[in-house]
Amino acid sequence: MSEQATRIALVEDEDLYRDLLRIVLGQQPRFAVVGAFADGPSAIREIPELAPDVAILDIELRGGMNGIQLGLQLRRRLPQLGIVLLSNHGDPQFVASLPHDVIAGWSYLLKKSVSDVGALSRAIAGAQAGFVVLDPALVTAMRPREGSATGRLTPRQREILGLIAQGLTNSAIARQLVLAEKSVENQINAIYQQLAIDRDDHTIQPRVKAVLMYLEEGTPG
Repeated sequence: MSEQATRIALVEDEDLYRDLLRIVLGQQPRFAVVGAFADGPSAIREIPELAPDVAILDIELRGGMNGIQLGLQLRRRLPQLGIVLLSNHGDPQFVASLPHDVIAGWSYLLKKSVSDVGALSRAIAGAQAGFVVLDPALVTAMRPREGSATGRLTPRQREILGLIAQGLTNSAIARQLVLAEKSVENQINAIYQQLAIDRDDHTIQPRVKAVLMYLEEGTPG
């Protein structure tokens, strides 16, 4: 196992899907699964001792604790832990409803997207880096509410904000849109200005705040 590998803990109550996650992650040398659990109580008991970088949690765990509640409890024990929530249902408002003082480092991915290595890798990397990352299918379907700040962005700015929400870095956005990275940086600065995001506010990263506004001011397409 590489010393640089991201240490991952899994919590999934369906045995077959938990095995699928192990297989998918095990095929990527940059990931190392350090523990897999079927329920919240065992996860709370054992995950802190494993000191993972990221926990991938089924949002709909059976029993008295769902993935969000489990993630919040794990965060109290491991404040730097990244959380990737997995769901069968496309409702990213689960993430938007989290308290803003703990929102950084939460990703939301549909279970059907796990086989998309790029989407899974971005969700894990974003959670580890303290960003908020959303499933690509949810981002594609999202539309800004009329009259909202995100609705006043230009089409190019909304496109870039959507790519930020999917966890793409500036360089990756530049490659995808065939733009110079400096042009992407300029557009992101314009987005922050249009959304009145204070880049000197150290309580929340501007990238996280922008994605939260994208969520809060958006509706499913």
